[in-house]
Amino acid sequence: MSNYRSGAGFFEIPHAAVYLLITGNIAVYLLCLSQSGTAAIPPELLFRNGAMYPLAIERQQYWRLIAYGFLQANLFHLATNMLCLALWGGHLEKRVGSLYFSIIYVLALMAGAVVSHFAHSQSYLTVGASAAVSGVLGALLGLWILGKVDLPANFFVVNIGLNIALAASAQNVNSAAHLGGFAAGLISCAVLDLVAKASSVVLRCKFPEFVKVNVVVILCASGILLWGNRPAALALSREGALPVLAYVAASLLFVKLVDFTLSLKKGLAIVVVMFSVANAALVLFGGRMLVSQLPSGCTSLLPGRMAPIEHLLDAACSNPGLAIDVAAACACVLTLLLYSQELYRGIKDVGFVGASLRAERKRRWGI
Repeated sequence: MSNYRSGAGFFEIPHAAVYLLITGNIAVYLLCLSQSGTAAIPPELLFRNGAMYPLAIERQQYWRLIAYGFLQANLFHLATNMLCLALWGGHLEKRVGSLYFSIIYVLALMAGAVVSHFAHSQSYLTVGASAAVSGVLGALLGLWILGKVDLPANFFVVNIGLNIALAASAQNVNSAAHLGGFAAGLISCAVLDLVAKASSVVLRCKFPEFVKVNVVVILCASGILLWGNRPAALALSREGALPVLAYVAASLLFVKLVDFTLSLKKGLAIVVVMFSVANAALVLFGGRMLVSQLPSGCTSLLPGRMAPIEHLLDAACSNPGLAIDVAAACACVLTLLLYSQELYRGIKDVGFVGASLRAERKRRWGI
């Protein structure tokens, strides 16, 4: 097994996904703070905004499995979680990339909620990013066990000890969520390593990070558009299984098409153009499907809007078809701007880009 090493320091500068998560958590806390007026957010406000509670899963409120992780009980709760995320997240995201980091984070967050649900027989209310942050530390430990991250053993002794000490010293800590998130991070890291090894058998190129992220966005968004309003039980029935299998097969073919295109000369530029068209199409078709909900959405907005925003929203509501077309065009242009460096690199390619991506696939074994 090959070793892939990263810096051995205790602190790694955070990257894009960590910054976005920290920003999102702080923004949500400030919104709750503006509604409550106190640094300690009241339980009823937390419950209203997505906290986990005993009947959440039975009532199919699955959105709470994610939402609870962006709610913090007080300023100390926010500060400790974001500090740990900054300390550990930089190492993990640098090693596995933004996509795998995000997958591990979300899986740990959901696992913490599920384990907490089954561990508590009495009434409870769970909020906080602790489960996901513990999952980040668990994933780092998994990489260390696999020999794929160059962190000293005392890094884990100190940080796991710090995590336990914070949990023991603070009140109302949901230890089950911490353990569930930590275990999910450890397991998901090993599973992603197996997936990466399996993909090397069928894929020729090592996907750049922006390609992996955009492929997942396209597949998830198209899946939501196809099955967003259908009951989950339908997909498990005999009638619903065939469309699901067809969608999975089409997704695999799409991934292989991207892989084949990247291996071609100027393939990177072609992929960028493909993504810009696909993103615009998703906005276009998604908007057409939701156009019937726009009038009610326009009238239910909170009063006191800024005048320019109000005029823009009124114009969109009065002509939703044109608004959707403009949004789709903006999605296309924004994709080209975001990937402009990759587009330029692909246009200038004389055959070296595909060769380097194929060589990177052969060099990397696993995550």
